[in-house]
This record gives sequence, C-alpha cells and structure tokens, in this order.
Amino acid sequence: MATPPKLTSEQRQAALEKAAKARQLRSEIKNRLKIGSMTFTELLMQADEEPMVAKIKVLTALESLPGVGKVTARRTMERLGIAESRRLSGLGPQQRKSLLEVFS
Repeated sequence: MATPPKLTSEQRQAALEKAAKARQLRSEIKNRLKIGSMTFTELLMQADEEPMVAKIKVLTALESLPGVGKVTARRTMERLGIAESRRLSGLGPQQRKSLLEVFS
C-alpha cells in the first residue's frame, strides 16, 4: 500500500478547513431538505452548479426528504437500478428523471 503524500502544515490546515466546510454544507442541505425549504429538484439543480453539493450521496439526500425513510429510499433506488453508493454527480439523465417522477 502506498503511503499518503507528505503535506506541509499549511496544506494540511487548508485540507482540514475544506473538509469542515464540505461537512457543514452537506449538513445544511440535509436540514433544508428535512424541513421542506428545499425540494429534490432544487437539490439536483444546485448539484449541477456546485461540486461540493454534487458529492452528496443520493441515498443520504433521499433519506433527508420528509416522509421518506431509510427503507423507502433504499427500495426505491433498488427498484430504479441505482446503486446505494451513487452520488448526485453520478446520476444519469434517465436516473434523474426517474427519481424526479417519484420524489417531486
């Protein structure tokens, strides 16, 4: 196994700050989905524009929607042929269309 690259303290600090910002953004989006101030359609549009949003897992986003639990989200993704590990950026046009038909 290869060793990770050596980072300077400044590079390490920058990476830590970037990771913290990404976690905070994902948390904020999940909260907005949960309370209904953001729709799944809006999330997909935002994922097209922002790389950090595009890295959110589809399963996590669906589970955050009101009235959609873990079981419903998993079963729907399985029925549509979408892998649980798929991220928003990895959805194809047909997969997006199918998800929007179910969750809009």
